[in-house]
Amino acid sequence: MSARDYYEVLGIGHGAAREEIKAAYRKLAVKYHPDRNPGDAQAEERFKEAAEAYAVLSDSDKRARYDRFGQAGLGEQPFSGFDSSVFGDFADILGNIFGFEGFFGGRRRGGPERGSDLRTSIAISFAEMAVGVERLLTVPREESCEACAGSGLAPGAKAETCRSCGGRGQVRVSQGFFTMVRPCPDCGGAGRKVSNPCQECRGDGRVERRRQLKVTVPAGIEDGTRLRMVGEGEAGVHGGPAGDLYVIVRVEPHELFVRDGADLHLEQEISAFRAALGAELEVPTLGGAEKLKVPAGAQPGDTVVLRGKGLPRVQRSGKGDLVVHLQVTVPRKLTAKQRELIQAVVAEEGDRPGVFRRVRDLIEGSG
Repeated sequence: MSARDYYEVLGIGHGAAREEIKAAYRKLAVKYHPDRNPGDAQAEERFKEAAEAYAVLSDSDKRARYDRFGQAGLGEQPFSGFDSSVFGDFADILGNIFGFEGFFGGRRRGGPERGSDLRTSIAISFAEMAVGVERLLTVPREESCEACAGSGLAPGAKAETCRSCGGRGQVRVSQGFFTMVRPCPDCGGAGRKVSNPCQECRGDGRVERRRQLKVTVPAGIEDGTRLRMVGEGEAGVHGGPAGDLYVIVRVEPHELFVRDGADLHLEQEISAFRAALGAELEVPTLGGAEKLKVPAGAQPGDTVVLRGKGLPRVQRSGKGDLVVHLQVTVPRKLTAKQRELIQAVVAEEGDRPGVFRRVRDLIEGSG
């Protein structure tokens, strides 16, 4: 799924009506369609992103879940392909009516077609995220048939161009003032007829296979990041390029650390006496225990930073910091000697506000 807000992708407000959503998608689909931007990977991504946003916001149920819960409300479908009908939506609305089929993303029957993109998700631990990890995925997908090299033909056989549609896979049907484009009834929209199909794929040119793929998750990756594996989606039709595989990475939370970008935050208890005098504590880090120097007079909520003890910065050098939040604790019970020493300090301090006076007040208040 896109990491950007779907309303932002389409450039509309959260209260946009369905027609406004449709118009915004049409504008972006025309601008970024691969046919108008051949070889432009960025335009292709924008085109897919717009279609993904439209697929959610044009569906009242999906939109309601998205408005309430965000991406989490949409869920994940393992190895689900993108809905090709969304990409061709405006071919049905405008393209086919006025004879511009294909320009708005309509399927071009009979010719090479790009394979579907696939999407899945994996879960990794916080510790794995911190150092990076490799995972093996078993991916079920349509692959080019090896027996016929994707042609769909038996050995020695040839495909004949459909005479009814001239190989286009579509025929025009006049209805009143309009000319509608429909799949050719003679060839089923394939644009050709195969009298002797390949027995392995039954003429489709593709067969389902389960492949093991290795995905490399970089260290420091954010929860919900989408990794793209180019060409690892489903095989194209009639020699078309393969789609891509998108892997959404879910990172499990840590029991001690809270993440903020590349920085980590940790709560650490320290007694009021040690906070007043200053101390050296041993605190956990991702790489093991480290010494932390707490300055004298530390107050509740003060922070001490261990530089470079956070997470790796993705696509940048260095690491974030570990921010330790001090939780100053007061003992509930004192020995006679401890009480005597505290009372002596408080008597010497007089009415001046200070750490030991607050300690005494806390102790007496809790008793």
